Amino acid sequence: MSDDGGVTIVPALAGLGAPHWRSEARGAILGLTRGTRAAHIARAALQAIALQNVDLVRAMEQDAARVLTSLRVDGGATANNLLMQIQADLLGADIIRPAQVELTALGAARLAAEGVGLDIQPKDATDSGATVFHPRMPAPERDRILSRWREAISKA
Repeated sequence: MSDDGGVTIVPALAGLGAPHWRSEARGAILGLTRGTRAAHIARAALQAIALQNVDLVRAMEQDAARVLTSLRVDGGATANNLLMQIQADLLGADIIRPAQVELTALGAARLAAEGVGLDIQPKDATDSGATVFHPRMPAPERDRILSRWREAISKA
């Protein structure tokens, strides 16, 4: 399904964290109609992940007085190409995913080695074979989705 069918999910199952900080907020699925299909809800769930990240990035941009042009990502969810494209589209920035998406263990190993005085410099796992997702969504469509998200957040 190439669209969300007007469905927006606010995954506030334990309230809304940063940058909203609303512990009283509750999860919600808005925009359901007779024409809503499972694929619309699945797409809206992926968008919700990306939209939460957009909110965090915008807050960081404001604090840093800088605009983000690319975001390096890792972790299990980054294996989902559709999620990464949605993230690039909604953020309006390149998403850079390394070939090896589970980098937490590598970081822990590097810190442990440093802690015992070892100097290990494995080849840079963050750039070798990286996939870059470029934003493709037209600005009016992005603005529509972001506006619907802000409205949904206010109702959660």
